[in-house]
Order: sequence, then C-alpha cells, then structure tokens
Amino acid sequence: MLLNIKSYIRRPEVAELISYAVFPDDQAVEKAIREYESHESWQLVGYEDDKLIVGLAGYEKKDTEVILHHIAIIPENRGLGYGRGMILEIMTKERPQRVIAETDEESVDFYRNLGFVVQSLGEKYPGVERFRCVYEVEEEAE
Repeated sequence: MLLNIKSYIRRPEVAELISYAVFPDDQAVEKAIREYESHESWQLVGYEDDKLIVGLAGYEKKDTEVILHHIAIIPENRGLGYGRGMILEIMTKERPQRVIAETDEESVDFYRNLGFVVQSLGEKYPGVERFRCVYEVEEEAE
C-alpha cells in the first residue's frame, strides 16, 4: 500500500531512498527534497512492507499525464516487484493516459519490462546518456 510520505521527507530513511534515485551526494538529495517541498503538485509516496518503507515514488500529475520524477527501492528489496507495484498503484489512483519517466541506462530495462517505450535523449550530462520512457495507458472497455 502506498503512503503519503511528503510530510516526513526530511526523515533519514526517506532521504536515503531519495539518494538511490538521484546522484548520491548530499547536494543532489537536498535539491530533490527542496523540489518536493516547494512544488505543491509534486507527490511523494512510499511503499511500506512490515512497517519498513522499502521504496518511494515521486511524481506529479499534469493534465492527463503522470510525470515520474523519482522511483527507488532499497537495494536488498529490488527485483521483488515493489517498483512495478508502486507504478501500478499510482496509475490506478491518478488514471493518466500516459506515464513519463526519464532515467539512465541502468534502469532502462525496468521500464521496458513494464511496457514503456524507451527513447535515447543522448548525453544530457558529460558521459551520461539519459532515456525518456513513455507508457501509453490503454482505455478500458466498458
């Protein structure tokens, strides 16, 4: 189940999860935290398992799209379906027509395995290729 964790974004365990989704230095983590604090429309949800927050997803809904800003799972719980589960719960809650994420080469297969179409954005930062991942939500038959 997803929990709204934006109100306790400054807790060490939340900052640690954010560090897995950004360049792992204090400045990048602080910048991400400030973005959530300053943008009311940005949501931050955590996935709790046995009273431990094992993952988080940060996103915003813009019109008919969900923009994923961050997604992270603690290393020992990766590959167990938590990331997929968070994205599915966000889609169920927000009902977007499209979900968009930008990621690095390390995470491309995660998105591709969920049905996202992946496109290279080239080298956005020196030595770092970035990718745009888009999932088009199929309309449900009535």
